Amino acid sequence: MGKRADSFLCSLPEIASRTQAQKLIQDKKVLVNGQSIKPSYLPRKGDLFTITIPPPPPGPSLSPYNFPLNIIYEDEDLLVINKPSGLVVHPAHGHDSDTLVNALMNKGIPLSKGTHPLRPGIVHRLDKETSGLLVIAKNDAAHSFLSEQFFQRSIQRLYWAFVQKKPSPLSGIIESYLARHPVHRKKFASQPNGKKAITHYTVKKYNHLISLVECRLQTGRTHQIRVHLSEKGCPILGDPLYGPRKPFKVKSPRLALHAKTLGFIHPQSHKKLFFSSELPEELLPLYHLLFKED
Repeated sequence: MGKRADSFLCSLPEIASRTQAQKLIQDKKVLVNGQSIKPSYLPRKGDLFTITIPPPPPGPSLSPYNFPLNIIYEDEDLLVINKPSGLVVHPAHGHDSDTLVNALMNKGIPLSKGTHPLRPGIVHRLDKETSGLLVIAKNDAAHSFLSEQFFQRSIQRLYWAFVQKKPSPLSGIIESYLARHPVHRKKFASQPNGKKAITHYTVKKYNHLISLVECRLQTGRTHQIRVHLSEKGCPILGDPLYGPRKPFKVKSPRLALHAKTLGFIHPQSHKKLFFSSELPEELLPLYHLLFKED
């Protein structure tokens, strides 16, 4: 068959993503010829798969949230949203009903089941403070197709970050292993036991105080860009978690990180789609500070 078991399973309409397929395998809900398997198992001709999909766990119901959304593209399979800073992507502790998912429900937009009852349609996430582009799946087939591209790291994602100082060299690759900080549990840090994280960066403009850095994600770990730039000595302006304790001369009203471009293959047409978003108004003073002499 050629495909790994987890890849084969997520092609089934009942399984929304490779993550869900891997969890089913790890929970021994997938048997091949009566035996448990690993996600990397390669199916053979004549294999008999027995798959048990448990019902979704009980949880709080999703309530609609009347919040204006900037939808820059929509069709029957997906939509692309330009998320503002301050909006949480899906319900979590402290944010039960004021999230992007709740706002999508308020508009009556159909969403895929996703990998969790509180995360319908969510293929990937942005931090609450980060603005920019997100793709949302409207059905399970689209969710599975898009999730596979994220797993294969074929999604194109560029971020713009305004940072303190100037990274050296002006372009390069930051590679480390990220895990939750051993002391500050809200933070992540580079640690030997973490997950591999790779960020490609290029300094687009700098002066004696700040720089505009373009980052391309090869992996997509939690807080990846924020940690990598901070550990390089150039924290993102306005970052309450990874910024320095001492006040800095240049201030930002929010985390100065914006998901600027997003490119992927469409699940139905198989054509490449590419989207770009302008910097939000609150970050323009930082842009003008760098480019005022041009």
